[in-house]
Amino acid sequence: MTSTDERPAASLTIAEAAQRLGLSTHALRYYETEGLLVGPPSRTTTGRRRYGEGDLRWIVMVQRLRATGMPVREVREYAALVRAGEGTERERLALLRAHRERVLAQLDEVTGHLGAITAKIEGYEQRVAASA
Repeated sequence: MTSTDERPAASLTIAEAAQRLGLSTHALRYYETEGLLVGPPSRTTTGRRRYGEGDLRWIVMVQRLRATGMPVREVREYAALVRAGEGTERERLALLRAHRERVLAQLDEVTGHLGAITAKIEGYEQRVAASA
């Protein structure tokens, strides 16, 4: 944990980071307490969190993983592998490949649903045009 008296360049408070990321401060604290971050944010000597660009990039990745349906336990596992450093690349790769396969399957399913909706719209548009 880093501790500083002054605000480092490109360092944001939890409120500033939350606003920039479109999250609540509660969500950022949750990510930290659940072990979803690669490391804790630095802190000032008074204990206030400070988020750097690397922290923000990682949180965006967490947001993407969660938005695509990765369970919190898998995000936690991925973060732990990243924290462990070199030598965990195969495990990280396997985890991300498995997640990608799930996302692609969901995308195929949604694409099929969208096709059915589009066909229904086209049918109604033809009926409306014919009755005009």
